[in-house]
Amino acid sequence: MTAHKRPVSVRTPMPKDMSWVLEPLLVLPGVVHAVVLSSDGMVQGASPDLTREAGEGASAMMSALQGAGRAVAAAFSGNDAVRLQQVVVDTDSGFVFAVPAGQNSVLAVFADRKVDMGVVAHHMQIQVATLGRKVMHSEPRDIGSDA
Repeated sequence: MTAHKRPVSVRTPMPKDMSWVLEPLLVLPGVVHAVVLSSDGMVQGASPDLTREAGEGASAMMSALQGAGRAVAAAFSGNDAVRLQQVVVDTDSGFVFAVPAGQNSVLAVFADRKVDMGVVAHHMQIQVATLGRKVMHSEPRDIGSDA
């Protein structure tokens, strides 16, 4: 008689919802939406009133924009190890701000034309630091069991 082994289930942990990091930004005057995304463009947290489709589209494009920003900075500076600090997109309907938020995340905010850009940039840096502290002090993730 042959013993049947149960298939081993390898669960990939879903990223924790990081929308909490956006809350202090969403109350700033002029801020309309915000997203925290992984460096490969996956939504890790989004404004509550941002549609899933819009959040996913913005995250995918922001990932590409971050990569393009690094590439153009490296080309201009001659330094392949250049680190991107911030990307700002200025449009007729508002501004998009994006800053790296750790090694594998990006924080992006869309604000209307009346926003105080310095205030938003400052608060984004505060939230990046807060996110870093939270991640450094969080419990290890459960990667599941093989049973």
